[in-house]
Amino acid sequence: MKINLIAFILFFVGISVSSQEKINQVNEKGERIGVWKKYYPNKRIRYVGQFQNGKETGVFKYYSVKTSEHPIAIKTFENNSNLAKVQFFTEEGILKSEGQLDNKLRVGKWTYYQLDGKTLLSFEHYKNGVLEGESKTFYPNNQVTEILNYKNGKLNGNIKHYTKKGTILDDVNYVDGVLHGFAKYYNEKGVVIYEGTYENDEKLDDWNFYIDGEPAKKDKMRQ
Repeated sequence: MKINLIAFILFFVGISVSSQEKINQVNEKGERIGVWKKYYPNKRIRYVGQFQNGKETGVFKYYSVKTSEHPIAIKTFENNSNLAKVQFFTEEGILKSEGQLDNKLRVGKWTYYQLDGKTLLSFEHYKNGVLEGESKTFYPNNQVTEILNYKNGKLNGNIKHYTKKGTILDDVNYVDGVLHGFAKYYNEKGVVIYEGTYENDEKLDDWNFYIDGEPAKKDKMRQ
């Protein structure tokens, strides 16, 4: 009976030793293979994941230097692709944002969440690591607070901002990151207060001003 018990213990010890030997290995080319684990100087785990011939594969989990209870980031790598789905979390495990990386560049739609980790805060789109296309931000009540448009990482096109009740506050246009074109501004009741045209971030001399929604006289504006 003792012999069987000893053999049983040695069997599992052998498995444990064998498993440990397979961690943080490289192949003959010096490429990482198998399971890799890295640690902070304080001995807390930094990340754990698996490599295949030097390339990340499957799920990688990254942890804070302060706690190992929840990962602060999870990357899921696609087979035969440079794409990875990425999720970022607080140290308490609450989802903050998620999207895709192509190598280290953000691509496609990225989504951000309110403090509860569920309610939508904003979304934006990326192309080759820079903002491209529509971006929206929301109040906690799910009402849109702003709509932006980007091209090559700069504001381009129509931009709008809203109150928590959904009333529009401004409706302006950008070209290559500067105000350019017609613009209209409103009070919190949605009544227009002034409008005009920008050219290269400067106002032209054709602005109209309003009082209670009615055109203001020039002499009143001078006062």
